Amino acid sequence: MGEHKVHYMCKYTPAELLAGFGCACERLEPTADTFDTAESLGHPNMCGYGKGLLEAVVSRNVRELVLVNCCDVVRRIYDILKQKMEENASGALNQEDSGLRFLYLIDLPHCTGKTEAKLLKRQLQKLIQAYEDYSGIPFRNEMFVEAWGISTECSWCGDKTTESQRQNSPELVSEEQGPWISLQGAHSGAFLPEMIQQHMPVSVRDETCTGNRSLRAPDRTLADEEGTWDREALLDAYAQALLEQVPCMRMTDISGREIIGKGAAGIIYHTMKFCDYYGFEYAGLSGNKGNPFLKIETDGTRQSEGQLATRLDAFAESLQGMTGEKNMNLENAYVAGVDSGSASTDAVILDPEGNMVGWSVVRTGSGAASGAEKALDMALDMAGITREDLGRIVSTGYGRGTIGLGNDSITEITCHARGAHYLRPSVRTVIDIGGQDSKVIRLDETGAVVNFVMNDKCAAGTGRFLEMMARTMEMSMEEMSRRGLSWKEEVQISSMCTVFAESEVVSLIARNKKPEDIIHGLNQSIAGRTAALVKRVGGESDYMMTGGVAKNRGVVEVLEKKLGQKIFVSEHAQLCGAIGAALLAREKQ
Repeated sequence: MGEHKVHYMCKYTPAELLAGFGCACERLEPTADTFDTAESLGHPNMCGYGKGLLEAVVSRNVRELVLVNCCDVVRRIYDILKQKMEENASGALNQEDSGLRFLYLIDLPHCTGKTEAKLLKRQLQKLIQAYEDYSGIPFRNEMFVEAWGISTECSWCGDKTTESQRQNSPELVSEEQGPWISLQGAHSGAFLPEMIQQHMPVSVRDETCTGNRSLRAPDRTLADEEGTWDREALLDAYAQALLEQVPCMRMTDISGREIIGKGAAGIIYHTMKFCDYYGFEYAGLSGNKGNPFLKIETDGTRQSEGQLATRLDAFAESLQGMTGEKNMNLENAYVAGVDSGSASTDAVILDPEGNMVGWSVVRTGSGAASGAEKALDMALDMAGITREDLGRIVSTGYGRGTIGLGNDSITEITCHARGAHYLRPSVRTVIDIGGQDSKVIRLDETGAVVNFVMNDKCAAGTGRFLEMMARTMEMSMEEMSRRGLSWKEEVQISSMCTVFAESEVVSLIARNKKPEDIIHGLNQSIAGRTAALVKRVGGESDYMMTGGVAKNRGVVEVLEKKLGQKIFVSEHAQLCGAIGAALLAREKQ
């Protein structure tokens, strides 16, 4: 019996029931590096979670698997794995090609009434029979009840959870242990909660659809005076308990989800790419004014960890209250801020009174560290001082953790907010379009970050996008910016994908469309994407644009028209992140 381990993926899986056979149960936490195996078995358009689940089953040589058809993708995975098992059994495949020996799919009712509980009970009875036939192990009521356990109250939702669940779920901590962050939304695998915890100053509770599993305990009256349990009554109660959990977004009645995250210091909401259900919930929660709120989206892989780390660090900084209102005890020293971006590296020197006395903008090039050293040396030369005169250096940008320069590293979200407040205190919304990403930051009157959003990992709508289009049209960025102002005809660029948009530009050139009109079409595409980010963050005037694309007057004018508001562009717009880093260095000094 000890050799049996059943893997599962959904919180509605009857793990306690399987323990009635003496089985160990383990939840699969799919996060893949690649989807090579999954795409060879299934359709490439399957969602990242589905592909990750296939990868996990095959790569870990899973022998026993119970699935719950919470969505069509899971049913498709079941079909793929069942076919693979049949081929293996017939000798068409070597045994090494598939370790599966037992595979079962539970049809989950998506309602929670008495009729649905009876339907689920029948599924449980069929599972018991199927596993007995497979393993030859008899089902024992006592082992099932022992796994179900003695109830204790779950501190975050008031439901009942078993003592064994509590011991295996460190996220179920009491509120007396201090402030906490609620991770909500779609299943994330083990990778995401672990990564978030590394970047948060307080504990993180996994309250995603797979992390918030809790069952009310069995009623002791279901056993007679001699302690013999009535199996039929047990299965009735257990089926109802499974359905009464905090509902998955795919359930018909999701009103019970309102209790998730109550009392949290902040909420991080996770959605899975191409899965709409949790996107619908996020749309309803994004106007939440009671908690700091961050949305992140993944595709089931570890890709774009750098951008994800930036979002998490910025969220952590906002929780810690990094604002412009500081009690400063300044020494008589200069400070520096270095912004190591994907396209350019910027440096700013502030004197002891907080005045800008030196700055530089250089191409990052192939080495972020060498670019940072060069930028700082140029700014020091302009200020007429040496490194020995610097009391503190703060680095920011994507290269902040790798350039090996500075006393502290702070995200560009916080630094751009701080720099924008320095340049124009009335600013409430900062629009930063850099070389690698676009971000919109909403500020309060002190320059603190209230909320922010970033574009996806795609380069669409960024400075890199414009650089590629300029190269296609054989222009410099300066010429492209200038000529885009004298357009005559509306030209539509339908795709924001950099590769596809480049094909559209080539096609428009072949149709003899004027370069000015094509450039205006590109500006419209960028402005449309950026305006959508502004809407998501709840942007309000005054608006300010920072980053290298702020120098492109064509983009700025089109964006002003879409927002119906003027956008302030400082002469130091590209230095905003470095200014903020220097200001934070001064405040830390």
